[in-house]
Amino acid sequence: MTRHSEFETLFHRHEKNPILTAESWPYPAHSVFNAGATKLPDGTTLLLCRVEDRRGHSHLCAARSANGVDGWSIDQPPTLLPDTANHPEELWGIEDPRITFIEELGRYAVTYTAFGKGGPGVGLAMTEDFRTFERYGLVMQPDNKDAALLPRRFCGQFALVHRPTGDSGSHIWLSYSPDLHNWGTHKLMLPARKGAWWDANKIGLSPPLIETSRGWLMIYHGVRHTAAGSLYRLGLALFDIHKPELCLLRGEPWIFAAETDYELEGDVGNVTFPCGYTLGADGDTINLYYGAADTCLALAHGSIRQLLAWLDANSGG
Repeated sequence: MTRHSEFETLFHRHEKNPILTAESWPYPAHSVFNAGATKLPDGTTLLLCRVEDRRGHSHLCAARSANGVDGWSIDQPPTLLPDTANHPEELWGIEDPRITFIEELGRYAVTYTAFGKGGPGVGLAMTEDFRTFERYGLVMQPDNKDAALLPRRFCGQFALVHRPTGDSGSHIWLSYSPDLHNWGTHKLMLPARKGAWWDANKIGLSPPLIETSRGWLMIYHGVRHTAAGSLYRLGLALFDIHKPELCLLRGEPWIFAAETDYELEGDVGNVTFPCGYTLGADGDTINLYYGAADTCLALAHGSIRQLLAWLDANSGG
């Protein structure tokens, strides 16, 4: 049963949810969630999944499917393990990947959270085939996460969305680089609201930005702290196509939150956390892949046109 039926439904859960669980894995795993997503040149959907073991440490493992729903082929051995000898910032695992294809380079950029003694920072690795990777190490030092590259340069500069945390809260920032190694020109992209808002004090990017005819569409998460724990919900914002730090519209209500048993109950209940999406052949359908309760992976479908129309009707300006 759908709750809050008086509200417009923007994402529709797939009837086969959850589509991937630890029981799907060819080797022992405690939980599988928060996957980056992309479509390969042959049309295959690839999910780069966060796999957590019983130590609490995570690595990344690819699952491939012809239809993006079932029939998954899962890498064994795992696709990308922490490299603690060369990258001590990965001591306690690598988490929450986001994938962007950089056409200029002919490679996929995988941004992920590298978790080490200094805290969570932003790691970057490049790959052509999800078999071999070139690690760039930390590109944003702790405490920072929820990062994704944009697919092309702006005024000759690559752009990275990321979420540092400081005394003022956790806000979404945009930084620029000429070479993917050296980052600067940091700009506040989207601040967390204050007070009683659903996205007060702590927000972060969910999947990479979605290019539309009207600008860059952002699906982001907000965290509301309650006496019973944290609530993770999703919201929308739109940014200028040429100056992606410029916010054009920001929705006031949240649009998606935990409702089903597999989202409400798990290692961390009341969590829906997307790190990846693919687009349908019509160029409008969004296949949103999200972690549910930090335990399993699920899928929901939406429409770019509907999301933009909702933003027009529900933006505070």
